[in-house]
Amino acid sequence: MKKNLFLLLFGLIATFAATAQDPQSNPKPAVETGEKFKLGMAGYTFVKFDLDKALATLQRADVHYLCIKDFHLPLTSTDEQIAAFKAKLQEKAVTGYAVGPIYMKSKEEIDRAFEYAKRVGVKLIVAVPNYELLPYVDSKVKEYDFKVAIHLHGPDMPLYPDAEDVWNHVKDLDPRIGMCLDIGHDTRNGKDPVADLKKYQSRVFDIHIKDVTGTTKAGKSLEIGRGVINFPAFVKMLREVGYTGVCSLEHERDMTDPFMGIAESIGYFRGIIVATK
Repeated sequence: MKKNLFLLLFGLIATFAATAQDPQSNPKPAVETGEKFKLGMAGYTFVKFDLDKALATLQRADVHYLCIKDFHLPLTSTDEQIAAFKAKLQEKAVTGYAVGPIYMKSKEEIDRAFEYAKRVGVKLIVAVPNYELLPYVDSKVKEYDFKVAIHLHGPDMPLYPDAEDVWNHVKDLDPRIGMCLDIGHDTRNGKDPVADLKKYQSRVFDIHIKDVTGTTKAGKSLEIGRGVINFPAFVKMLREVGYTGVCSLEHERDMTDPFMGIAESIGYFRGIIVATK
């Protein structure tokens, strides 16, 4: 208990130190963790807020990578709208590293998603394609030379409940088709995300970090460090497998006022990184 409190306080001090900067000053380059992996934010965290509020939050928390969600940049956006969106990100020193999750229930939706990613200028799509459409996704990956990270959703929906299910459906497809390992949902489906990261490392292209209260469907999302996930072991496994992607916080608690939870989670995760070196 004392160790957890120390890590939380350590991380919060680091995070709130970033928030003390003048938000009107020129954004500084990312203060990286010293690891191969990066720290980012999943756009879904800001489902209740506009892009300006999302970017201001990232800037204050000193987070510089964003997975772009379509409620901030619709799939139907014009080239001019995409350029304006990217200019806003650049102004806050934020890199849009991927788009999604994007649900794909038809070939037309897959076509639209790949063209969208191309116009946005990213080469990673976080996706949820219907199972029967995976051969078509495979053909589009070969055509565009993009990576597709299939987002798993735990016991809440029949598609891709955990990392094992994603692996079983993609292992014989193009190696550029893998998973977005949502460690909270993986845990809620009774799996161990630490073991799954090790087992499926070759197909883990993106990671959503969060904590949960339990290992069943009844488990709820909450701030990192307060739940059942073993974050010290997870960070050590990130190092062991040499993960070079982004660990993006997907904060899903109190989404109408998530900001203290975001700061706590980012701070705790940074504290774990330092404490496990």
